[in-house]
Amino acid sequence: MRQIDIYEPALCCSSGVCGTDVDQALVNFNAALTALDKEGITVTRHNLASAPADFAACEPVRAYMEVAGTDGLPVTVVDGTIVATGSYPEADQLRQFAGAAPEGKTTLPVAESGCCGGSGCC
Repeated sequence: MRQIDIYEPALCCSSGVCGTDVDQALVNFNAALTALDKEGITVTRHNLASAPADFAACEPVRAYMEVAGTDGLPVTVVDGTIVATGSYPEADQLRQFAGAAPEGKTTLPVAESGCCGGSGCC
């Protein structure tokens, strides 16, 4: 499974779903993370308020923030490469980033030598 990291703006708590003015995008994102966790997909969150060193330690995120600033957050990083910026990914996007099948779908294995054996023709 691929390593998925989300670098978020400063949030009041670890989930961002607190206080009186809750962002619906964060509610949806937290629900997606709960579902994905049950599927064995782990997403690591990095909050600018509580883990600023994480932002400095990730070269692609540090370089991106030098240009976009905090307005460009959140940033989604998969295996050290930025794959999305400016919004929270939905559950199916996260599944895709993880290399998993979308919810309710399965993937079929493909033989290394092709569908028809070693000759490559059917």
